[in-house]
Amino acid sequence: MFRFETEVDRERRTLLSGRLHEDNVAASAGLRALLSTSAEHETPLEVWALDGQGALAGGLTGRTWAHWLHVDLLWVDARHRGSGLGSRLLAEAERVARTERGCTRSRLETWDFQAPEFYRKQGYEEIGRVEDYPPGVTEFILTKRL
Repeated sequence: MFRFETEVDRERRTLLSGRLHEDNVAASAGLRALLSTSAEHETPLEVWALDGQGALAGGLTGRTWAHWLHVDLLWVDARHRGSGLGSRLLAEAERVARTERGCTRSRLETWDFQAPEFYRKQGYEEIGRVEDYPPGVTEFILTKRL
């Protein structure tokens, strides 16, 4: 007999994550090969663009892990859109990931009303999509070789 609980529990989440990681490493030669390398741990990667007054004009947040760059967020202030700033932010993140962290690929998700065409112009290819996530929206999954 099992009892199910739905409360948020940080201690259990940490325990669950550790146990899943152990099982995954035991089952995957690829994950075992990452152990004790610079690609073993997720490392944040952030690129900020500040205007002449020091205000945030745009930024990119992501992380590197397992020789991949994962772009989480990319935003450019409306006043600077169309100026190439988004391309420059993405290019700098890719450069750091490639030259300083040994990444060979990049991935990201974007919604249909956001920037799938922008990313395609930067060399990203669609590898999947999730319809109606959230309702009425399509999420695109894109990757690129660095």
